[in-house]
Formats: sequence, C-alpha cells, structure tokens
Amino acid sequence: MTKRQITYLGCAALLAASGMGAAVPAHAAGTHDVQPGESIQAAVNAAKPGDVITIGAGTFHESVTITTSDLTLRGAGKRTVIAPPATAGKDACAQKGNGICVIGTDARPVEGVQIGSLTVRAFKKNGVWASRTDDLTVRKVTVEKNGNWGIAQERSVGGEFRGNIARDNAESGIFLSNTTDTEAGALDTKGAVVSGNYLAGNRIGVTIRRLRNLVVEGNAITGNCAGVFVVGDEGVPRTGDLAVRGNSIFQNNKQCPKTARLPEIQGAGIVLTGAEHTTVSGNVVWGHTGKSPFAGGIVLFKSIVGSPNSRNDISNNVLVGNTVPDLANRDTGEGNTFGGNFCKASEPAGMC
Repeated sequence: MTKRQITYLGCAALLAASGMGAAVPAHAAGTHDVQPGESIQAAVNAAKPGDVITIGAGTFHESVTITTSDLTLRGAGKRTVIAPPATAGKDACAQKGNGICVIGTDARPVEGVQIGSLTVRAFKKNGVWASRTDDLTVRKVTVEKNGNWGIAQERSVGGEFRGNIARDNAESGIFLSNTTDTEAGALDTKGAVVSGNYLAGNRIGVTIRRLRNLVVEGNAITGNCAGVFVVGDEGVPRTGDLAVRGNSIFQNNKQCPKTARLPEIQGAGIVLTGAEHTTVSGNVVWGHTGKSPFAGGIVLFKSIVGSPNSRNDISNNVLVGNTVPDLANRDTGEGNTFGGNFCKASEPAGMC
C-alpha cells in the first residue's frame, strides 16, 4: 500500500468517526406513478418533499390538493385530463369547485411545487388554485372551460406561469392577486413571471391585481373581452413596479356584460387602472374594436374607486388596426409618459 493510499484511508476513517463524512439524505426523491382508475390524491398523500407524481394518459375525475412542499405533479401532456368528480366528498378543494389546489398557511407557505403537462377542464370554479405559496411553477398546463379562473394565485410570492393554454374560462385565464377575500395594499411578488402563455376566449386574458414586482411577457392573447388588466386602487403600497412587455395582443373583441363592479368590457388590449411605475413596452396590439369604456389598444383608466394611474411609461409599442383609439388616456393621473409608439390615433390626440 502506498503512502498516499494510507493517508487517504486514515482521513476517511477520521471523517467517519467524527461524523463529518457525506450525510445520508433523510429522504431520497421517489416517483409515484398513477394510472387511470387510480387516485392522484392518494399518491400525493403518500409523497414526501422532493417526490415526483407522474400521471398517465387518461381522464381522472377528482380534485387534487397539495399541501407538501417540493412536490412535482407531472402528466403525459394533453392526454392527461383532470375533470370534476361525480361527488365532492370531504375534499375541500372539490367542495369549492376547484381542480388542483396548492394550499399553504401564513406561517408555513407551500414552497417549490411544480405542476406540468396536463389538462384541467370544466370545474365549477378554478382550474388551478394556489394560496400562500412560494415559487410555484405551472408549466404546459391547459385550463379550459372552468367556471371562474383558469390559473389563479393569491397571498403568494414568486411563481412561474409559462407555456400554458388558458381558454374559454368564465373569468381570467391567469389571475394573480394579493388577496381575494380582504382589502389590502399591493403585495411584492419578488419576481413572479407570466410568460409564453396562449390565452383565448376568457373574460380577460391576464389579470394582475394589487401586486408589485412581476413581469407579463411574450404571451399570445386573443379572443377575450380584454387582453391584460393591471388593477390597482388607493391601497398602500399601490399596484406597480411591474412590466408588460413583448406580448402579442390581438382581436380581444368578445363582449362581456357589465357587472356590479365594472362596466361592459369589449375591444380592450391592455388596460391600466390605478397603477404606478408600470412599464408597457414592446407589445404588438392590433385589431380591437368595441364601445366599452375600456376599448382601445392600450388604455389608462381611472380605477373603480377613483385612484388614478401615475408615472407609468407606455413606450415602443406597435398598435395597428384598432378601430377604437390605439392609445387612450382616460385618466387624470400625472407623470404618465407615451413615447416611441407606432400608432395612428390616440385619445386625446397627439400621443402617437
């Protein structure tokens, strides 16, 4: 035995004796396979942080609740469909009419959950619903014909929503909010991303409500009543410090009747209400028409409680073929700037 080998073995023995060697992980990541006729929820209940639940092709009539961090729920693409169960049973997610629920608490948010490559269809309320989460990822998920939102998140930070299809949902295809049941100032998402999604036939393609520090980019948004709504109010901090950029937003001319809170919506590309320090840039917005107060390619509109937009930058967008104004500032807020946009008509005149 060489001197080097003796030295190596001596060091290894010392490390082992002192407990300083490589630690054995408490749990090695496992995979749980679920096939038609089996329960996704049972696999989720049996999983531990770091595990992957793979779901085979087929239709699964159940709701799924995730309360464990670092789980991955992965289907076989569009061939994996989660649809409403015949009866809700005792599951709270199903009782509320949701498809997939990711639920944490204020003290212990659910962290690092990933959902991908499946379809959630025809639930009474939301397709994917998340509350009190940290860095949730929803990717390549189709949410369609759900009775409220397609994908929705509240009381959460982070979040990546990429490459999804949200179509024909009764409200927003993707909805991100500070809270949905109380009044509060805007929440800092610490960098949430809504990117590369296809959003069609919903009431609104993307709604960002009372949030800060996020980006909506590279999405294709069409056939909704409105493409993008950035919603704020007088709460402190205010909605803002976010970006809507590089999206293709076209022909959002579906007609949605007025509600108790909003007038009718039709022909709206990008709408800002009650926002500050928001950048709207590099978007292509075309083919909008309608008589709604929100109608226009890019519109600044005073919020429903009268809070104005302020210090927003609308620049370097291409706006063509909108029979309503390409740019419309229907607000009294100060410090909003319009520059470098390619457009023909504005309200008031002179912004193009």
